[in-house]
Amino acid sequence: MQTQLSQKAGLMRLLTVLLCALAAAASAAAPAAHADIIARSSGGFTVRVETDLPVEPAAVYAALLRPAAWWAPAHTWSGEPANLSLKGKSGACFCEALPRHGSVEHMRVVFADPSKLLRMTGALGPLQAMPVTGVMSWEMTPQGQGTRLTWTYAIGGAGPNDWAEIAPAVDAVLREQVDRFSKLVRTGSPQ
Repeated sequence: MQTQLSQKAGLMRLLTVLLCALAAAASAAAPAAHADIIARSSGGFTVRVETDLPVEPAAVYAALLRPAAWWAPAHTWSGEPANLSLKGKSGACFCEALPRHGSVEHMRVVFADPSKLLRMTGALGPLQAMPVTGVMSWEMTPQGQGTRLTWTYAIGGAGPNDWAEIAPAVDAVLREQVDRFSKLVRTGSPQ
């Protein structure tokens, strides 16, 4: 089982690098969200993605709590977003069910203010194997008849190469997630 998870982690790292390149090319053509690496040092990095959505904050918050509907299959351990679950309550787990009664805790909810802010801690994907921690915040701000979603992920700890390779890959993966989420909110499908 450990070998399978190690192979899956290696595959996720490769996919992350490939997605970084693809996302960069795609975002040059028609970006759906504004994304930035807003800080990077030897101790970590912070990525922020912003997008404006044509629905009220309550609808954005409700959709965020359904990651199975929008999270990319390539960024799950099982390959199935339907295995993801998340509740908007402090202490709740952003978790994934695995075959043979296995499970993964991606993040833990530490702050839940419906329609305003959902904050979680944890290291996603290949970052789980590193001595790091992360804080992810999903902030919803009313904008006229819609909502500005600001998605921030700050990673701190001992990472490789001054984070030069990892930060852009995480930025690309989060941009992909926000783009999928935005499409779900706008059209009913993340595709």
